[in-house]
Amino acid sequence: MNENAYMEEFVGVLRKAPKVALFSHISPDGDCIGSMLAIGLALQKMGKEVVYYNPNPIPGNLGFLPGSSCISKILPNPQPETLLFVDCTDLGRVNLVKSDIHSNSTILNLDHHISNLNFGDINWVDARASAVGELALTLITLLGVEIDLDIATNLYTAIVTDSGCFQYSNTTAQTHRLTANLLDLGIDLASIHHNIFDQKPIAQVKLLQCALAGLEMYAEGQLALITLSLEDFQKSGAEQELSDGLVNHVRSIAGVETAVLLKEVGSLEVKVGLRSNLWLDVNKIAAQFGGGGHKRAAGCTLKIPLIEAKKSIIGAIEEALRSGRNN
Repeated sequence: MNENAYMEEFVGVLRKAPKVALFSHISPDGDCIGSMLAIGLALQKMGKEVVYYNPNPIPGNLGFLPGSSCISKILPNPQPETLLFVDCTDLGRVNLVKSDIHSNSTILNLDHHISNLNFGDINWVDARASAVGELALTLITLLGVEIDLDIATNLYTAIVTDSGCFQYSNTTAQTHRLTANLLDLGIDLASIHHNIFDQKPIAQVKLLQCALAGLEMYAEGQLALITLSLEDFQKSGAEQELSDGLVNHVRSIAGVETAVLLKEVGSLEVKVGLRSNLWLDVNKIAAQFGGGGHKRAAGCTLKIPLIEAKKSIIGAIEEALRSGRNN
């Protein structure tokens, strides 16, 4: 199926659906929440009944987003026939399995991760997009919905967060063109940036302090690694989601190609965040451990003790850095 065909099919299903359930991934970020809300608000303008689901609490810095109070941690019951998954590589990213979905449901899969498993009945997956927010904007335009300030605020948040304020390598001329259109609508740029980037709770700063205290360097300075234990979360008073983005603090160290955050979430469960700067494909590293993401940002979960997880991850990255053929 060519690109235009599946986009048209995607739009056709949404036009016919009287009710749509929107899903976004665990440990929600600005892209998945902003995109989900933008699409949901657009569908509501079309007269659709919309329900929003995310299994985790919405981060405090995203609570300002229009419509965020409507997101529920309870699965929709009864389940609508049309289900739209936003920014999810697979059902596991929403803590679901295939048996959780009714057999008569139509699954729409909107994503930009290269590791997406194309689990939907209709898959709109474009790894060229800097954020799923770009695809959400295109979808809303194809639906013929006028983008108002609330929708624009959500879309801009989606794009600005996942593009790293337009500094990541996935930022394109198209990213800037789409964003310029949102600015023309009169969004409050200063307020959005203040809410997203300048409102860190003190617990998050204390958590960063714990992480940086244990900074380790490997591979002649090319690999920077930080860890957060269960004790660190208890000591700082921080929730797990407040660790999001901390890995970027060590990615910026001169000479570092790859940065890693190992986060202990249970006695035998470690979440790994991987970032790279110029050439290392961390999606391939994550894939070795059953994870995925993008070339420059990916993650995985290891069901082993923290010490063993660290050894495994370091070994895989050092080998990739040595070979220089990871891309």
